[in-house]
Amino acid sequence: MEYGSEEELRRILHDEYFHACASLHIGSGSNLLFLGDYNGIVLHSAIKGLSLTEETRETVSLRIGAAERWDDVVAYAVSRGWYGIENLSGIPGECGAAAVQNIGAYGMEIKDVVEEVEAYDRNTCEKHTFTRETCRYAYRYSRFREEDSPCILTHIRIRLAKTPRFVLGYGDLQERMANLYPGAGLPDVRRTILTIRKEKLPDPEQTGNAGSFFMNPLIPMRHFEALQTAYPGIPSFAAEEEGYVKIPAAWLIEQCGFKGKTQGEAGVYEKHPLILINTGNACGSDIARLAESIREAVAMRFHIGLVPEVKYIG
Repeated sequence: MEYGSEEELRRILHDEYFHACASLHIGSGSNLLFLGDYNGIVLHSAIKGLSLTEETRETVSLRIGAAERWDDVVAYAVSRGWYGIENLSGIPGECGAAAVQNIGAYGMEIKDVVEEVEAYDRNTCEKHTFTRETCRYAYRYSRFREEDSPCILTHIRIRLAKTPRFVLGYGDLQERMANLYPGAGLPDVRRTILTIRKEKLPDPEQTGNAGSFFMNPLIPMRHFEALQTAYPGIPSFAAEEEGYVKIPAAWLIEQCGFKGKTQGEAGVYEKHPLILINTGNACGSDIARLAESIREAVAMRFHIGLVPEVKYIG
C-alpha cells in the first residue's frame, strides 16, 4: 500500500482494517532480508520533494520527502557546492530509511547533518517532530529502528555547509584523493567514492545482495589489546564510546576464510567479505543460514559477536 501525501497517510492510519492487521513500513527494501512471505500490510511512502527552507552565509537547510532517492539528494547537494553528505554517495535507498538507519560511509554519517525528522505515530495518528538529539542517534541506530517504534517518517531536514569541510581520512579515499587534494572539489570526492564502490561492491541489478550485512563491532580496549598480541596486523578505528575500539567486520570475516565462499546458492562476495550475495536461487533463509555460519566462526575465533545491519523480516 503506497501513499503520496501526509493526508493519505492519515487516512490509512485512521482505518480500522489497518489496525486490525499486522503492518510493516519499508523504504526501497535495500536493508531488509525477508525470510518468507509477510502476512500483513506493507506500507511504502511516495512522499517526495526537496526544498530549501533556510540559507545563511555559511549553511543551507533542506526539507526532503522520505521517498526521495538518497543518492539523488547527494548528487543535488554536490552540484550546488554544499558540503556534508558527499562521502555518502552511492548508498542505495530512500531518505526516510537513511534517517532511520543512520547510514554512514567514509567517515560521515547522516546524523551529522540531520536537524529534524518529521514522523507520524501509527497508533495515535499524531505528527511529531524529532530533533537530532531526540532521534537518539548512534552507530547504525536511531530510536526509529526499535521494534516497537510507532513512527512513520514523512520528511527529514538536513543542514549542509557552503564552505569546504572535507572528510578524507578513510582508507582508500585518502589514498586516491592524495594526488588531487587540496585542489579537489566536491565532484572529485563524489566521483572517487562512486568509483571505489563500483570496484568493491556488486551491482544489485546484476547480482542480488543484501548490502553490508554486518555492523563493525565495538569491543573493549582490553579485548583489542589481547587480539593485537595474537594478530599484530588487526585493523581498527576510533570509536565514539570511550574505552572501545571499532573492528572492521570485513577483516574478521575474511580471516575466518569466508571471502568468496558459497553455502548452497548463498555466498560471500569475492571482492568484499561484508557482502552476502545470491549466486542463483537462494532465498532469504539461505542468506540467514550463511550469516549465522559467519557469526559462529567469528565468535569462536575472536570472541566477538557480529550484529546484522540488515533487518530480518519473518
